Amino acid sequence: MTRRQVLAVGGALGALAAGGLTAAAGLSRRPAVTGAELRSAVPLPPPFTTPLPLPTVLRPVATTGGTDRYEIVQRETTAEILPGVATRLWTYGGTFPGPTIESRRGRPVTVTHRNELPVPTVVHLHGGRTPAESDGYPTDLVTPKDWPAPGTHGAPHTMHDPRAVRTALTRDYTFPLDQRPALLWYHDHRMDFTAPAIWRGLAGLHIVRDDAEEALGLPAGPRELPLMITDRAFAADGSLDYPSLDPTLRSHPGVHEPYLAGVLGDVVLVNGAPWPVHEVDAARYRLRVLNASNARHYDLALVDGDGRGLPLVQIGSDQGLLAAPVTHGSLPVAPAERYDLVVDFAHAPVGGLVRLVNRLGTGHTRDVMAFRVARKAPDPSRVPGTLSTDLPTWRRQDAVHVRDFGFRAGRTGEDGGHGWLIGGRPFDPARPDVRVRLGDVELWRLVADVHHPVHLHLTGFRILSRGGRPPLPHDAGLKDTVSLRPGESAELLTRWDGYRGRYLFHCHNAEHEDMGMMANLEVV
Repeated sequence: MTRRQVLAVGGALGALAAGGLTAAAGLSRRPAVTGAELRSAVPLPPPFTTPLPLPTVLRPVATTGGTDRYEIVQRETTAEILPGVATRLWTYGGTFPGPTIESRRGRPVTVTHRNELPVPTVVHLHGGRTPAESDGYPTDLVTPKDWPAPGTHGAPHTMHDPRAVRTALTRDYTFPLDQRPALLWYHDHRMDFTAPAIWRGLAGLHIVRDDAEEALGLPAGPRELPLMITDRAFAADGSLDYPSLDPTLRSHPGVHEPYLAGVLGDVVLVNGAPWPVHEVDAARYRLRVLNASNARHYDLALVDGDGRGLPLVQIGSDQGLLAAPVTHGSLPVAPAERYDLVVDFAHAPVGGLVRLVNRLGTGHTRDVMAFRVARKAPDPSRVPGTLSTDLPTWRRQDAVHVRDFGFRAGRTGEDGGHGWLIGGRPFDPARPDVRVRLGDVELWRLVADVHHPVHLHLTGFRILSRGGRPPLPHDAGLKDTVSLRPGESAELLTRWDGYRGRYLFHCHNAEHEDMGMMANLEVV
């Protein structure tokens, strides 16, 4: 951003404080990116030549005592992401994405993670209604073998946190999953190094199901496709290119200056494959879409060979099914957002190609993947007019607190370095920021300088307004991440129920998060 733009956004924040949410609405705009793009130094394959991989579904090692138990080893591996190119990855279970965990609503899951990587890790189940001790607080590290203890010779400098709970080699994460069926995802959440760890491969899916959803008759089985969309860049030796100040990810967090606003890649991956293609029947399919990119935003649209758009029928959001379907021509998806979609290939010609495109992309990043319609086939699925009746009915007047937060760039620390701030302050794990009472309904008002996808741990929320106006069509349902556009404000309504303890809210542009854009939230 130029100094003039920074001052303009600062004016918007001042206007918000003085005149309410509508004051900043006129400054809202929608540029394609916040961040800078890396360019790959290896030849890239043509699009739609690599088959779409489907992540393996992890089997439990035990199902006794009413709990499903899983084991995942975090380890380095070499894989062929680009055809003929070997790439070193950090993985859950040796694959990228990591294995998918499928669960039943209300049936607890315990996942034992073993860290065989060269640095500490933390696991967060994004979208999970999780007790604090298993939520993946950034300083609750699982350290690898021979990692020095804090304060000892050779130990990397870390932020002081007297409440940190660290374990050596392994940790059990327990998820009660007393929540609506939804697509969740798990990823690394280590203090200061979340962005490069996710970039190297530490991400996977977790799907929660229940009987009521399965009785709706939605597309299922091979016609339900999880799609984890990410972007990456590749160095000349085939490794993943990333502008870390410290490539060992041990001591010095952050990225080189051109990428302070976010790191973008020039290769779009879906389930770990570049611009893949998937063979489909001429029938309805359920697409479970996750944007697991560090900073890239997408505006997704389906286009057939004649350039005609196919409707995207949204049936769910971050926290599960909507009350009723919403149809879109295109759909904006910010980092960490999930959308549950039904698309119908029945009217596409057999043998034809339907492309999933990114209307915010240029060049290589314009395409995402493609579907090749292979055959006519019976289709017993349907999309009912009523999808769910269990969405919360909170009202604005139920809120017992109203809180305002500004998300903006700023200077941090004694050296005055660049960072990203919430309420004018960078993250400090030892500082209490917000205290909420268990069971209270609260209204949160947020405003941004540039793109900030804001994620609240533990809870889901309803978007009441954007810039003083009604929410957008894709804001329907229960969310846990809201995409704020430059200069934009939003109102969120939520109820803090579930569990007491220390949680977070933060920007899910992973570079912003690593550079201070997190805050503590204590549920009491």
